Amino acid sequence: MAPMIALLAGTLLARLAGLLGADVLDGWQPALRVGLALMFLLTGSAHFTAGRRHDLVAMVPPALPRPELLVTATGILELAGVVGLLVPATARWTALGLALLMVAMFPANVSAARRGLTLAGRPVTRLGIRAAQQVLYVAAALLVVLLPG
Repeated sequence: MAPMIALLAGTLLARLAGLLGADVLDGWQPALRVGLALMFLLTGSAHFTAGRRHDLVAMVPPALPRPELLVTATGILELAGVVGLLVPATARWTALGLALLMVAMFPANVSAARRGLTLAGRPVTRLGIRAAQQVLYVAAALLVVLLPG
């Protein structure tokens, strides 16, 4: 739920700042880039936080090799995405790459839900809810690609 709050609150606050005169945030596309950047800062940093990292490694489907390396690589890509989203010249390509990354990582969420894993000591989000959230996150990234900026 925290990633969704970061995305929505970050986007709305950035849009408000744009309406109040911050020219760089004047429009939905730049505001959405800020919201996505906040979301990926939150999720990407979790890949390197002691308690969360262990849970994320456990979420990797058992058939995939080197889960620790996969969690490190996806964390680095998410954090690099934060920077790429905030640079107007790279934002669209970054958003497209992050959309593809989210699609590629979704099987880990399916695996975690089916295996009844926990994240931060609480059960992972039920699969139907997580799938709906994933659609929202991917749609937000694709809107960055499509909206005028």
